Amino acid sequence: MDTTVTYTIRQISGEETYPVRHPVLRTGLPLSSCRFDNDDAFTTFHIGLYAGGKLAGVVTILENNHAFFEEGHQFQLRGMAVLEEFQKKGLGQVLVREAEKEVENRGGGFIWMNARKVAVKFYEKLGYCVAGDEFIIETAGPHYVMWRQWK
Repeated sequence: MDTTVTYTIRQISGEETYPVRHPVLRTGLPLSSCRFDNDDAFTTFHIGLYAGGKLAGVVTILENNHAFFEEGHQFQLRGMAVLEEFQKKGLGQVLVREAEKEVENRGGGFIWMNARKVAVKFYEKLGYCVAGDEFIIETAGPHYVMWRQWK
């Protein structure tokens, strides 16, 4: 069976992420819960991955420093989601690497995130490290802060 997926990548608006954010990250919550703080900030960008002409995955990156880290120019990865029918095909890795390229284009080299516990191994395979203890986000369950620096 061929699992190769042909895809295209482009920057999209925050609102365009909702058709993926909602079923993957906000199931059972109102569509309005898909809007994140700073989605419309000038320094925030959203990447959409299209497979077969359909938006299959999204990720958001914003300039945002976490007090846990000393690096002065930090970017936060948020809202990373791939529709279930497109999962386990390497598209999540593509999205993260595209986000890293764009961070580097903007003069950065440090990304942190609040990663769902179920996604920790995925991010570790991409070179991200856990920082600190597990914590709970009320609407999303157990999380860990994770980070990666390459510059």
